[in-house]
Order: sequence, then C-alpha cells, then structure tokens
Amino acid sequence: MFRLAFFGILSLGVTKAIAQSYRFDFGAGPVARGYTKVTPEMQYTPERGYGFLPGSPVQGLYAVRYIRDYVTSTQPFFFSVKLPEGTYDVKLLLGDEKDVSYTTVKAENRRLMLEKVETKPRKFVWKTFTVNIRTARITDTDSVRLKPREKDYFQWDDQLTFEFTDVLPKVAALEIRPNTKARTIYLAGNSTVVDQAQEPYAAWGQMIPRFFKPEKIVVANHAESGESLRSFLAEKRLAKILSLIKPNDYLFIEFAHNDQKQSDLQPFVGYKDLLKQYIKAVREKGAKPVLVTSMHRRNFDQQGRIINTLGDFPEAMRQTAKEENVPLIDLNAMSKTLWEALGPQDSEKAFVHVAAGTLPGVTKDIHDNTHFSNYGAYLLVQCVISGIKAAQLDIASELTEDTPAFDPARPTSYERWKFPASPFIKNVKPDGN
Repeated sequence: MFRLAFFGILSLGVTKAIAQSYRFDFGAGPVARGYTKVTPEMQYTPERGYGFLPGSPVQGLYAVRYIRDYVTSTQPFFFSVKLPEGTYDVKLLLGDEKDVSYTTVKAENRRLMLEKVETKPRKFVWKTFTVNIRTARITDTDSVRLKPREKDYFQWDDQLTFEFTDVLPKVAALEIRPNTKARTIYLAGNSTVVDQAQEPYAAWGQMIPRFFKPEKIVVANHAESGESLRSFLAEKRLAKILSLIKPNDYLFIEFAHNDQKQSDLQPFVGYKDLLKQYIKAVREKGAKPVLVTSMHRRNFDQQGRIINTLGDFPEAMRQTAKEENVPLIDLNAMSKTLWEALGPQDSEKAFVHVAAGTLPGVTKDIHDNTHFSNYGAYLLVQCVISGIKAAQLDIASELTEDTPAFDPARPTSYERWKFPASPFIKNVKPDGN
C-alpha cells in the first residue's frame, strides 16, 4: 500500500507540508504493484485522505481479460486527494480494452485541464497536466479575507479535487507528484476571470490551463467575483500572490467592471495609480506583470455595433502599459470584434441567457450581459492566447501543440462547439454585474 508522507519544514515563519507522490489504481481488478487500490465505494474522508465525493455515481469495471480495470460513470464524478498547498503534476491513464472512451477533466473550481481525450478500443493513453492548489493562509497570523461563499468552493482548502466528465470517461490510474520548478501564471481579476464555481457561469481564467504544456507552466487563478483593484488589495489577495510569486513568474491583471462603480476613482488618476502599485510590487519580486484590458459587456446599438460601457478605464490601462513598459493584452478591443462578429442574436449564447426550467435549479429567466457561458469563456480565452502571442511573451512557446489559431472576427459557431457542463447548476449571479 502506497502512503502519503508529510514532512514539516520551517519557511518564512510558516510551517509547510511537503507531499510525496500518490499512485492510485482504480477499478475492480487486482491492484498494480506500487499503487493504492481505489474502488467505487471508497468515499473521501479526512482520515483516509482520498476518495470519491458523495453523489459520484461511479462504477468499477474491467475488460474480458480481467486486466486494466477502470472506473466510469454516465454522469460527472469527483475524486479528491488531501494535499498541502503547492503545484502538482498529475498523470492519468485513460482507456478501456473493450471499447472507446471520451474523457474531459476539470480540477478544483471547474478549471479545464484536459479536453475530450478520445481512446480507441484496446488503447490506453497517459495524459499529464499541472495544477496549483492553495489555502487562504499567508503567514501563521495572516490570511486572505475570503467571502462566505468561498468557504464552500473546491479551492482554498487542503484537497485537490478532480471532476471526470464527458460522453464516456474511463479512468484507470492516477499519479500525483509535487512540482517545484514550474513557472506560475497568476491571475488577478473579477468575475470575468475567476474560476466560476457554478454552472451556467464561466470565465476565461478557468479555461486557460488546458492550453499550456504540463510540467513547465501552471496557472494559479486568484481572481474572485466582485473584486476591484482596491478590494483585491484590501482582502489581501495580492498579498497572498506576492507571498508565493517567484522570479520569472507572471501576474496577469484584469480589472475595470467594478472599479468603474467607485465614484471617487478616476480612470486616469486613481485607477492608473493602483495599476502602477501592482506593477511595482510584482517587479520587486522579479516577476513579470501583464495588463489585460477588460472585455466589453453585451450592449449593441441599432446598427449591431458594441456600445462601450467601461468608460475610459480600458484606455487608462493602455496608457499605463505604455508608461510602465508592461505587455498589454487588449481583450477589450478583441471582444468588440468578437461580439460584433457573433451579432446581437448569436452573442446571447456566449453570455448567460437561460430560460426558466431549461436547466436544473434555474427557476427564473436569466438575462446576464456581463457574465459568460462556457462557450463565451472559451472564445475569450482564445482572445487572451492570441494576445499572449501578439505580445511575444516567452510563455507562448509553452502553449500546447493543439492550441488553435484564432480570429475573433471568425469565431466558431455555438452549434459546432461541444463542451460537457458540470453538475451543481445554481441560479445565482456572480458579483459584479
């Protein structure tokens, strides 16, 4: 039986835990040497430190030769492992000796890690991704000031939680090992960036991990709904990032939607000053700031053109990027092209427009022109990736080989786009409309 070992070390006044590797063998067959056996009825407990989450309808199966057993389900299912804060490489063995499989993997709050991995009959594939997990603690006496709803999230805890989904997911084995060398892309932003916890909402920050090669790059999304530059500071979210960020890491900064609601904050004065404060703090750590202008809301005029609702805030960020010699991803400009290419009608699919009764838990019509569906978030992350390439950031070389070229003037239609939704659909708007 493989066991997880923890060793306490003293670092910067905080006692941290270091984890050795986990190796799990899923299913009903014999356990592979050096692996821990996991059967479908094994639910997570803190004492065990791993297991399926309640409500996961998992089956343990094996092929006719009684080898290469696996777990599967007709519905999304969740598996969680108790781990200390840090970055981990995850290897999954996917497939079946008898039939095909299709598996999409999300982690923590619905972060897209692997997308529609297909295996043919009698074929198994190992797939690797790198994931970051965190707690709210900054030091022994200081922590991020979490909002009440965040305490129910699949993040800010001592567990790494996986969601296995798609048409026919089949998971045979899972390995986890610490990664202390990967460069981190930290994300600071609001509800348009955050790892949205609940369907039918999504944001570009939770889509971007899937597009980076494993082991060398990891995304740590610290964005939260309702945040502005000021509140992100006040709640010590930036302090948390600065306590972890390393030389040559990145911090992507995208704020405007909530900043514009502060009557005493002017775009070309206070807003720019706050941006420069972030830039200075990141550079003092030897890391690299990147400014991301905020995307437009869905607001069309009679000619089908987007009306700017963000005032001068995007322009103030553009000016700051020039003044501070900081790379800029102009998501604001790209989103205008994108929404206008979709048009007033089809762009509804990119935002959360849901009729009552069409999704579980949705009892009232939702007409949200600020927050995105999975489809809209997926289109926006393609814009961000295009911006990474255009800015010639060195991390562009670490994008996956299947990262598509993207033109916001010619987006993939909703009808041609397929993506498995997560469970726990809830009719609650994120902060920051």
